[in-house]
Amino acid sequence: MHRREAARRLLLVAAAAACGCRRRPRAARAAPVASEAAPPGGELVFEREVAGNLDLYLIPAGGGQERRLTDDPAEDGLARWTPDGQSILFTSLRTGNYQIYEISAAGGQPRRIRTNSATEYQADISPDGRTLAFLSNWNGPERLLLQDLATGALRELVRHGEHTIFGNPHWSPDGRFITYSSNYRIGHHIYVVEVAKGAERRISPLTSGGCEPRFSRDGQRVVYVSRRHLGGDVSRLVEHDLASDEERTLVSWPALNYDPVYSPDGSELAFASNITGEYQVYRQRLADGRSWRVTFGPGLARYPDYRPRR
Repeated sequence: MHRREAARRLLLVAAAAACGCRRRPRAARAAPVASEAAPPGGELVFEREVAGNLDLYLIPAGGGQERRLTDDPAEDGLARWTPDGQSILFTSLRTGNYQIYEISAAGGQPRRIRTNSATEYQADISPDGRTLAFLSNWNGPERLLLQDLATGALRELVRHGEHTIFGNPHWSPDGRFITYSSNYRIGHHIYVVEVAKGAERRISPLTSGGCEPRFSRDGQRVVYVSRRHLGGDVSRLVEHDLASDEERTLVSWPALNYDPVYSPDGSELAFASNITGEYQVYRQRLADGRSWRVTFGPGLARYPDYRPRR
């Protein structure tokens, strides 16, 4: 149990703790959620923790019956859909170290993507389905690696300092860039790297920083979590325009708001918030800020990801 708890803390730190994320419940506040039923919006995968056990679930984005996708004593989390919408990548502690797995959306036995003794997690597949981006400390410090899925060839894309914590790599829709976070030198910030050349740039303001970035569906913006200068248990979801460097706040509920992802049509966000005292998944329409709660089951729910349109 001691080893498992130590590994659990490692993943939580690497995934979001550098941004100040905590999983413990907080005092409940009224959620600014619309009273009418949520409109349909495809399907979401997310992680739910029940009685200390973390597994993956599927749910219609408009709300409804949840379907449990994994059921293992080890932790399964940090899910991402594959581009074809047929399967889901996730990180699991099944071997004692965090490793990357893939499972069919229909369920069944997960398939381990890589086999080694390293800590490897937070994977995302390129839009053309050919390249896996993920975080790994295989044969060195933690860094952002790429693997050609046809040949198995590895390429180191980004390496910072020896003790750097990376987070949440995500491909742009055209496959030319990857956004991610890193706490190298100046605290946790959001970066974008050009895949072909390896040239990277910081996009989050020097005085604020952030974590958990995701590209918009047109690739022109990045949404991320910002906590700086807010104080207490509060975070905002901020959108950064890559052409102008202008930013606007999308979600500013008086709570910890995390894990943003754009819907397939780019009209809304799904995210997790502990506005009611425990993390649950919500949707918010970008045009008018109208929001809906998606998950209502027992235990905290986090890290939603929309199923791609087929």
